[in-house]
Amino acid sequence: MKVSIRTSTAFMIAVLTMSFGCGRSDRAPADAHDHASDAGKTPVPDTHADEERVVLSDAAMRASGIEIESAGPQTLQLTLELPGEVVPNADRLAHIVPRFPGIAKSVKKSLGDSVQEGDVLAIIESNASLSPYEVVSLISGTIIEKHVTLGEFVRDDGDIFVVADLATVWVNITVYARDLATVKRGQRTRVTAVGGAPYAEGVIDYVGPVLGETTRAATARLTLPNSDRAWRPGMFVGARIETASTHAATAVRHEAIQRFANRNVVFVQEGDGFEARPVETGRSDREWIEILAGLAPGDRYAARGSFVLKSERLKAEAGHDH
Repeated sequence: MKVSIRTSTAFMIAVLTMSFGCGRSDRAPADAHDHASDAGKTPVPDTHADEERVVLSDAAMRASGIEIESAGPQTLQLTLELPGEVVPNADRLAHIVPRFPGIAKSVKKSLGDSVQEGDVLAIIESNASLSPYEVVSLISGTIIEKHVTLGEFVRDDGDIFVVADLATVWVNITVYARDLATVKRGQRTRVTAVGGAPYAEGVIDYVGPVLGETTRAATARLTLPNSDRAWRPGMFVGARIETASTHAATAVRHEAIQRFANRNVVFVQEGDGFEARPVETGRSDREWIEILAGLAPGDRYAARGSFVLKSERLKAEAGHDH
């Protein structure tokens, strides 16, 4: 009886052991089959880097106006932008004052007329002698003010005409107190009329030593030739003064900088495409902007037409999102 119980117990243990072993062997082939299936598939490439590049053919680049240059050292001309106004050249301005008080018997010239030195402007009858005398222009120029009419009594302590030689004009530039240490005589200055034309270049020949009581600003001045009378007194202008020059180890053209993903980027040529590379910018002038980080001298970049590359990049991102 005891032998039978031991035999039965041994038999049950053997059955249970075979049952668990069969369970493990059922799962193993399935795992092996899965791995074999994966091994037969083509690996999926990582295309993230390609999605960040813009590829254009040479023909498309030419059609889009994209021009490639190399980043490198440049001399930057630092400038200061200030407002100004065109005024007559005071050294070529004549205030015409009667010699004696009297009555204007004849007024021969009008506002805006061109006159020559010695031309008769008016005839005044002296109040003391009742004799007429001529009032003549002291210089050749244009009548810019007229303060006399026929039959009017004129005094000998005020001008009745102002004649200006407008072949040259002055540009008075407003220099704020904070900029006084920067603006000096001899600095080249580009002057542009408000609205965009005309424009000219000159050299500052005077910086006032006194600040205005109301403006708290000084006046810097330059003289412009005006043979075609394009510069009219009273015209407001912008003055760009070249205050200093500085060296930049790496610089690119202004047109190369684009704003992308809330960063300044330059589209750098990489193989057959362009990569939007973030950059840190520094000082700049009208043409060049210093690159403090992100580019190295010799890197090829889109100097012009980079907005086309930005547009292509944005379209690619929009398509990827969908």
